[in-house]
Amino acid sequence: MTDRIGQRIKSFVIRAGRMTESQQKGWTNGFPLHGFQLSDKNFDWDQSFDVAGRRILEIGFGMGDSLVAMADQNSGDRFLGIEVHTPGVGKLLSEVDKRSLKNLKVFAEDAVQVLEDAIPPHSIDLLQIFFPDPWHKKRHHKRRLIQPEFVQLVVSRLSGSGHLHLATDWEPYAEHMMEVLSGNSALTNTAGPGNYIPRPESRPETKFERRGHRLGHGVWDLMFARATSDLA
Repeated sequence: MTDRIGQRIKSFVIRAGRMTESQQKGWTNGFPLHGFQLSDKNFDWDQSFDVAGRRILEIGFGMGDSLVAMADQNSGDRFLGIEVHTPGVGKLLSEVDKRSLKNLKVFAEDAVQVLEDAIPPHSIDLLQIFFPDPWHKKRHHKRRLIQPEFVQLVVSRLSGSGHLHLATDWEPYAEHMMEVLSGNSALTNTAGPGNYIPRPESRPETKFERRGHRLGHGVWDLMFARATSDLA
């Protein structure tokens, strides 16, 4: 047993996949300009961006479509994405170049390690995790990212006015998320105890999500705020 969350169990599976020519170009040309590694030591929000708006971190951005859209629509805010799927990182970086975005950076590393080793405490204004792997089978539930220990780590990285925004299309996981977040005394449900929020306009609706709606699938958004009085 160890007190480092990331060394206990992986909440993700790195799925091998060949990059397209565009993704490879995005990775090769874009990562030296917009990418960070754990070996770079502490990540500095102020020195890493030319803008000084909100500090927004997204874990598991997939192919990056919604994160790119948010960065494009909020050019004054600072966005940092974490994703281990290299084709997705390559695609995002290709879009960053295509749109000439100056406010979006990435880590291609395990999110838990990045939070533990690179992100300064109390520095994130909004941390978002959209549609993480629900690990449907009961024996795999321990692999779910949203667990009490992980949420406590997140809390330690949120600013005094920081928020945690989660979304899932798997109702049992939504209920699990609600239980875990509600059980953390440093967090407050902005919608009231046990309540979910409507999808905020700030979260772009993905193609996957629209397809789910057509099939009658639900989506659950949770928004929790850090209690300023708990900041330590």
